[in-house]
Amino acid sequence: MPRKGLRKSKIRVKIMRLEELTIAKAHQGLVNKEFSSLELTKSFLERIDRLDKKIAAFLTVIPDLALRQAKRIDDLISQNRRIPLLAGVPCAVKDNILMEGVKCTAGSKILENYIAPYDATVVKKLKTEGAVILGKTNLDEFAMGSSTENSSFFPTRNPHDFSRVPGGSSGGSAAAVAADMAVYALGSDTGGSIRVPAAFCGTVGLKPTYGAVSRYGLIAMASSLDQIGPITKTVEDARIVFEVIAGKDVKDSTSVDSRFEIPAVLTRRNSKQIQNSKYPPFTHYSHTARSKIQNLKIGVPKEYFIKGMDKEVERQVREGIRKFEGAGARIEEISLPHGTDYALAAYYILTPCEISANLARYDGIRYGKSARKAKDLMEVYLNSREEGLGPEVRRRIMLGTYALSTGHYEAYYLRAQKVRTRIIEDFNKAFQKVDIILTPVSPVPAFRIGEKKDPLSMYLSDIFMTAVNLAGLPGMSLPCGKVGKLPVGLQIIGKPFEEDKILKVGEIFEKL
Repeated sequence: MPRKGLRKSKIRVKIMRLEELTIAKAHQGLVNKEFSSLELTKSFLERIDRLDKKIAAFLTVIPDLALRQAKRIDDLISQNRRIPLLAGVPCAVKDNILMEGVKCTAGSKILENYIAPYDATVVKKLKTEGAVILGKTNLDEFAMGSSTENSSFFPTRNPHDFSRVPGGSSGGSAAAVAADMAVYALGSDTGGSIRVPAAFCGTVGLKPTYGAVSRYGLIAMASSLDQIGPITKTVEDARIVFEVIAGKDVKDSTSVDSRFEIPAVLTRRNSKQIQNSKYPPFTHYSHTARSKIQNLKIGVPKEYFIKGMDKEVERQVREGIRKFEGAGARIEEISLPHGTDYALAAYYILTPCEISANLARYDGIRYGKSARKAKDLMEVYLNSREEGLGPEVRRRIMLGTYALSTGHYEAYYLRAQKVRTRIIEDFNKAFQKVDIILTPVSPVPAFRIGEKKDPLSMYLSDIFMTAVNLAGLPGMSLPCGKVGKLPVGLQIIGKPFEEDKILKVGEIFEKL
């Protein structure tokens, strides 16, 4: 009888292509020996080779390393060793997250040949769990953009419509997952850079609470806003990846002690210790959202359904909200007055200010591209930055330098910080009445490549996103419908460090 069951299981796997598997299903298949990690990895590498010429999701593919990682997991399985959920499961990493010995360009010509000397903390945690890393994904240069058109190398295309953008700046990560070229991927979110691509590509994207995940090894854009998070096919997968990468890191002073207990296996640096682990690979942290949906109070901010919003997008989002109401949740209209009126303006003052400081290190001297023709040191600085940095990056550096200059600091930077405080107060007031907040992710579906040439129209793509980053809150985008063949995203916002709650609500929504 067991053999018949195994044969049936193998037949099911053949019907569902290996690339379509979620983390949980891939793990089950590996443990049951229905297929090997090598077979799984090769199937993804073949798909990347076949499809990525059109989509351009990857900047670097590392097949040799991926196959070595896969073989190591297969050896453990053959010895009947217990493996963690991510072991042997192929993934991708955004190319502003360092991976030792692999190119890390941040989508910029100035780092075109830069080889990372060490692993980011999140990459180290993935390796410790035995993850198979397929490669590094495309992004807007230094994560500055909403469409992945600002990459210095090439734009990435939306798998649902090659004439449209995948969102940004983590467009390569979202496109890779949506096109089944990776089971999951890591992205970074400074002002919507995980959630917008997830919405445009029809995937799940989680932006954790600021400080919940270490930023050590992430090439900084705006240090008080950046956060690493997962892009996955399901909410369950987002939970699995988040539980691995979350936690306090002594190398990142902004990371915090979590409210949940991280299993000891996640903190072990030596990947060989996976073999000897006697502990379950994961334990869910404090389940704060165990109450039934009937007891859930959901806030819907009236300011987030604005004039000019695509009518079909609004219809799909409101239909998603009605599903919660139909299941017994209490829907309450709330107000976040500073969220839409001032958050975007404050964001585009604060981020350029931090960018102008963080990108000062790219001077053509210490590392990265260096101008060959220069008569003195100042020309090396100026020419290296002019040749190596794209127009959007230079624009934001100039804006930030101006806002921080003498005579303008109080008028711009200080005022923007005061607005940020008001935004935090708005959310605190709202969360006294409701458990979670639901909003649209974007006012429009994925737009055409080249459609938004004016920087201001591009910045407006993030109008619903930036307030969450300014307040340091967790937010998750999940698919709630389509406009034609283009996906629409619904955003769930929670209180600080209540990722478990928004993940639980997301899982309920998937079932609805």
